[in-house]
Amino acid sequence: MIRHECGLFGIYDHEDAARLAYFGLYAQQHRGQESAGIVTLDTDGVHEHKGMGLVPDVFSEAGLRALTGRIAVGHVRYSTTGRSSSCNAQPFLAHYKGQDIVLAHNGNLVNAGELREELENEGAIFSTGNDTEIFMHLLVRALRRHNLPEAIREACSRVRGAYCLLILAGSTLVAVRDPFGFHPLALGRLDGKPVFASETCAFDLLEAEYERSVEPGEMIIVDASGERSEQLRGPLPQKPRQCIFELVYFARPDSYVFNEQVYLCRKQMGWQLAHESTPDVDFVLPFPDSGVYSAVGFAQCAELPYEHAMIRNHYVGRTFIQPTQSMRNFGVRVKINPVRAMIEGKKICIVDDSIVRGTTMITRVKKLRELGAKEVHIRISCPPVKYPCHYGIDFSSRGELIAAQCTLPEIVSRLDVDSLHYLSIDGLLRSVMHSDSYCLACFTGEYPVPCEECDKYRLEGPCGSR
Repeated sequence: MIRHECGLFGIYDHEDAARLAYFGLYAQQHRGQESAGIVTLDTDGVHEHKGMGLVPDVFSEAGLRALTGRIAVGHVRYSTTGRSSSCNAQPFLAHYKGQDIVLAHNGNLVNAGELREELENEGAIFSTGNDTEIFMHLLVRALRRHNLPEAIREACSRVRGAYCLLILAGSTLVAVRDPFGFHPLALGRLDGKPVFASETCAFDLLEAEYERSVEPGEMIIVDASGERSEQLRGPLPQKPRQCIFELVYFARPDSYVFNEQVYLCRKQMGWQLAHESTPDVDFVLPFPDSGVYSAVGFAQCAELPYEHAMIRNHYVGRTFIQPTQSMRNFGVRVKINPVRAMIEGKKICIVDDSIVRGTTMITRVKKLRELGAKEVHIRISCPPVKYPCHYGIDFSSRGELIAAQCTLPEIVSRLDVDSLHYLSIDGLLRSVMHSDSYCLACFTGEYPVPCEECDKYRLEGPCGSR
């Protein structure tokens, strides 16, 4: 499973702020399952509750009642910077000169290490291992000289990488998206009040109205006087570089992300994939749930039967009873199991969204072979992932990526399949409306925001770590 860093939710001036934040995070649970947190503000100050685990496990009815106030900021997290522990759970809360400052962050900074060293040399003390605390230190230092919007501008001018931020200081809520717009952040309305979320599926659950995306390099400031939009410091890049993996895999299919309907993009990816390579098979088999939507498009374009011959157990979550070492690959089998009667003697085309490390696909193909599949063909609705992501996606080591280590024939052999085809970059870009606005670094090694690690991987070439 590929991990994204996190999901954000914020709401201003609503009597049910905490409860709405809870459901807003619940709708975005797919964006982070390690920790969850909500901070609210009322006349007595801020109230916070954070914990490790899923949203329903972290919050109780009594806990939500204790989160009083009409402003709320919420966060669900996967760790890409900082280990998975309660001290790294967000939103991050600090106190500065009698003022409470709340910060929630989605993304990853490529210069976090050098900034942390610089701040520590100047006497800063860190209590967590995540780069959100770096933002907080930069923001507080800037507040010595500037008002809140200008302090945010100064802090953002010091960092490089991907960030969406929700900042609550005093009774002012600010939403910020980095100039390249790597990750999504949306503005909506609920009972006329502004709400922010990483994905619009949160608005749907709350029956809020989606208004628009927060634009790359934009800062939306909400306070008692109303709302206003301002820009971060410096010129914007010529084009946004939005993470196309949001459309391939991460975002919920019912969300609008980067002004694209995710479901339709994935279906079109499958359609383009069928145009490029359709094998002679008996039926198309999606791997639930991420491969379903591209498989629909593939089957329709190829005019092939579409069968759900892999059944997912939707009640599998975290378990305290772990399989032993001898129960190898148990974790894969407990989640998805094939329909035996559909497999034996059949030529099958598996459609999935991506192959990253390859371990899960190896196990699934092996099971199909054991059940008597005559042929197994794989079609992947994105190009080969050959390079690490430094902007908030959890494949940070090139050695983890099967396409960086192996040629296409070697991958076919390792997976034990009859054929394999990845969607071309051109086909991927034909599947979206704004084809010149996406980051493709994990496919091409061309990183929009340079860093030392980015340069190392770019110079290695396609198979530099083999």
